[in-house]
Amino acid sequence: MTLAVDPPATQSREPRPGPIRRLKDSYRTYWYAYAMIAPVVVVLGALVGYPLVRGLYLTLTDATSLNSARTIGVNHIDATYKFVGLHNYADILWGPTAYDRFWSHFIWTVVWTVACVALHYTIGLSLAMLLNQKLRGRTFYRLLLVLPWAVPTFVTVFSWRIMLSDGGAINQVLGALHLPQPAWLEDVFWQRFTAIMVNTWCGVPFMMVSLLGGLQSIDASLYEAAEMDGASAWQRFRHVTLPGLKSVSSTVVLLGVIWTFNQFIIIFLLFGNNNPDVQILVNWAYYLGFGQQPRDFAQSAAYGVLLLSILAVFTTAYRRWLVRDDQPAV
Repeated sequence: MTLAVDPPATQSREPRPGPIRRLKDSYRTYWYAYAMIAPVVVVLGALVGYPLVRGLYLTLTDATSLNSARTIGVNHIDATYKFVGLHNYADILWGPTAYDRFWSHFIWTVVWTVACVALHYTIGLSLAMLLNQKLRGRTFYRLLLVLPWAVPTFVTVFSWRIMLSDGGAINQVLGALHLPQPAWLEDVFWQRFTAIMVNTWCGVPFMMVSLLGGLQSIDASLYEAAEMDGASAWQRFRHVTLPGLKSVSSTVVLLGVIWTFNQFIIIFLLFGNNNPDVQILVNWAYYLGFGQQPRDFAQSAAYGVLLLSILAVFTTAYRRWLVRDDQPAV
């Protein structure tokens, strides 16, 4: 005998609200939060959004100080620059002087960034591990090592510039020891060495403080268990310290790369615009827009967009690499 079973009645679903309705509902629920962030959005739009959009527009023109709008006395001269599309980018990347104007500075910028961040992290981690130990006067040492970070950067750079001059304290000490006295501020090799050294001096305290906080968050019982298992100091560092610092290290290294890649003030205050061979990309972009005559606003803005694009690509690849590395192996 066959029993007839009625199919279950289908329940009617309410139609999903549209985007305008969802926006209105969200505003009614979170209107106070929107009111609080509105001033920040307006300020960021004025200080960041408009200059960014204006810079993107200038990269598509041939704007210079000769054809831009300007006022001389009571006379106003209108802008006469023209739209040229992607010509500026093509000229920078593949033009006849692309290596001298872009690629040589790009290579030096990468070397500068890698060297500085590696020194920041290595020295900062070493000092953080030292200060994480129980030693007398630890608070005094912490204050002393943080001092380069507390002093304004221009004061630090000018102090180094005085000490590294031909008759400065460093060359006087080297001369008293009958050692060679390099031309720190004149020879290209020593200029680059000096820039890396001064930037390392300025950047180590931030790395040290950040990594010290990460070290203090590692459970001490992990070290005790590793020591009971017979792990050496290097094994404890490799299998306990470094994994425990992974989240902090990934963040400070990313910030260090972004800051160092765009570190304008160190090289500018040390050497100005006198030697193009020592300028990184951000300094070269400034030179094109403000340090030469006529000032090339379009090329300078194009360099800025390229810098932003390079850092965006690096940041995306770096974060994806970290996420993939965190995924467990199957």
